[in-house]
Amino acid sequence: MTEVVSMKHLRRTLIAGGATLALFAGFAAPTLLSATAQEINPTAVAPPHGAPASFADLIERVRPAVVSVTVRQRPDAVQEQQLEGLPPGFEEFFRGRPGRPNGPAPTSLGSGFFVGQDGTIVTNHHVIEGAEEITIHTSDGRDLPADIVGSDEATDIAVLRVRGGGRFQYVTFDDASHVRVGDWVVAVGNPFGLDGTATAGIVSAMGRTDAGSSAYVDYMQIDAPINRGNSGGPTFDLAGNVIGVNSAIFSPTGGNVGIGFAIPANTANAIVQQILRSGRVTRGWIGVSIQPLDADIANSLGLEEARGALVASVTPDGPAARAGIHQGDVILAFNGQRIENSRDLTQRVGATAIGANSRVEVLRDGRRQTLNLRLGERPSEQTLASANQTPNATPQPEERGGVAQSSLGVSVRPLTSEDRTRLSLAANDTGLVITSVEPTSDAAQKGIRPGDVIMQAGGRQIHTAAELTTAVEAARRANRPLLLQVGNRAGRGFVAVDVSGQ
Repeated sequence: MTEVVSMKHLRRTLIAGGATLALFAGFAAPTLLSATAQEINPTAVAPPHGAPASFADLIERVRPAVVSVTVRQRPDAVQEQQLEGLPPGFEEFFRGRPGRPNGPAPTSLGSGFFVGQDGTIVTNHHVIEGAEEITIHTSDGRDLPADIVGSDEATDIAVLRVRGGGRFQYVTFDDASHVRVGDWVVAVGNPFGLDGTATAGIVSAMGRTDAGSSAYVDYMQIDAPINRGNSGGPTFDLAGNVIGVNSAIFSPTGGNVGIGFAIPANTANAIVQQILRSGRVTRGWIGVSIQPLDADIANSLGLEEARGALVASVTPDGPAARAGIHQGDVILAFNGQRIENSRDLTQRVGATAIGANSRVEVLRDGRRQTLNLRLGERPSEQTLASANQTPNATPQPEERGGVAQSSLGVSVRPLTSEDRTRLSLAANDTGLVITSVEPTSDAAQKGIRPGDVIMQAGGRQIHTAAELTTAVEAARRANRPLLLQVGNRAGRGFVAVDVSGQ
């Protein structure tokens, strides 16, 4: 089946996991699994010196383990994805558009690979999300029904199994620790529905943290051509080992431009093994929302370097709250291991066993202290997203007047009950509503706007304009930026504002 898509439609796009939903057929990004024992011997193809004369032997051996994944989706599961939070030029493209009312169920098409002779298959979560029926098409022409064993949205990994089992050629994951930038790679998958397509290239980069929205995946970048429908397919090294699972591409046109991203085998295999053991993935959770530290925020806190994770909010009665962690604390170490940034903390906590007793070193009011907490289980991504949503509210007109804080470049007034309702604040939340901002001030440059609420200044809650002025003067005497906690309809977070030159 041929799909004709206008170039105008294929605008600047990230094919995350590469799955595209269409009314009768779609094409998803490739899935990849590793080659292993039984009929396929991953060491049968010895890596040659220099550029290989041909990839034919390798591809002939691993292709039987690669499959196409066709998914008939529930109509209510097909939704537009929000683009917020992705790097510039990236656009999630793996859920397509809703089907027409009362029309045929939408389908998506991706790739996958056998990792066990019993019919166990690895693919992307986004390929099978919302599935009503899954069909596997094998390299020898068979169409087989498959069921979901489990999936993990956070890493975009899913595990399927052919219904009724059987004996299938399969591949195995390598630990990928040997992979270096410049190594040859081969991708096999189902781009645009053309199953069994093989492409080759090199590893372009390792440890990409800017290639998607997952805090749990440091992506491998490859230039082996992958397109829509390759999602979930394997990336092989020259020994036939699976070293990655194709998940996304960056493209200004919608087609391949030589920038693809794979989930490294170490990450993918750990998730697969957990799903095979228990049918789901669990992660440690301490119950905080965190934000990165920039140089200004670090300076405002007296830190010599922008290192650690700033606690933006604490979940009531969560593990962190019970341990005594507060908003505005900077987490510097977890179980004795230095925390570099917020992503580092998320990964370390997620990899810690649920119920484990852990030590957290925090910086508070310029002093370091160690707190003990017991990890909980991280809620689902949907639960976390709904908990962080702020109800829609009618925008308020810019308010004039208020007490001017010239050093900060803003004017403020007391918080009212209407403000609490508008911003979904608790009855005990305190702060000052900003009524105007000097356009040339650092506060304006940092994104502070009229209608925002200053809830903390210098690490302390504020109730009056006089308290804000006191915090500003203290920051000026210390020759540091002033750390503010600012709330609005989008949530709350910390920002460091220069008050020295106002």
